[in-house]
Amino acid sequence: MNSNIILYTFAATFKLKPIKYNIMEVMEEKTHYNASELEEFREIILKKLDATNNEVNFIKETLSRSNDNGTDNTAAGTKTLEDGADVREKEQLSQSAARLQKFASQLEAALIRIKNGTYGICKDTGKLIPKERLKAVPHTQQTIEAKMKASK
Repeated sequence: MNSNIILYTFAATFKLKPIKYNIMEVMEEKTHYNASELEEFREIILKKLDATNNEVNFIKETLSRSNDNGTDNTAAGTKTLEDGADVREKEQLSQSAARLQKFASQLEAALIRIKNGTYGICKDTGKLIPKERLKAVPHTQQTIEAKMKASK
C-alpha cells in the first residue's frame, strides 16, 4: 500500500502546487519518549540531583560552623561589624539552601514521572516537550508555548 498522499496548496498566483507527505508520518505524532530516551533523561536528572545535594550539604556544613571563629575575631572593636556581615551571609546561605532543596525536590518529582510514564508530557497541552528543552531543564512540566502563555 502506498502511504504517500498529495496535498495541494495555493501559490500566490492561485495555481495549485503539489506537496507530497507521508501519511504515516503525519498520523504518527510522537506522544511519549521510549525507554532509552527516558534512561538518558534519568541519568541527566541523577547527575543534577547529586550535584545539588552536594551543594546543599556544603552549605549546611558552612552554616553549622557558625561558632568556629578561631583567632581571627579577637579584636573587640571589630566584633560588632563582623557580626552583622556574618548574619547577612548566613541569611544568603540559608536562602540558597532553600532554593537548592526546592530544585532537588523538583528533580525527584521528575524521576517519579519517569517511573510512572508521564515524563516529558506537558501538563497544560498534553503535547510532548521537546528533547532539547528537557535536556536543559529536566524538571520542567511545560512546553515553551505553555510556559509563555501562563506567564502572560
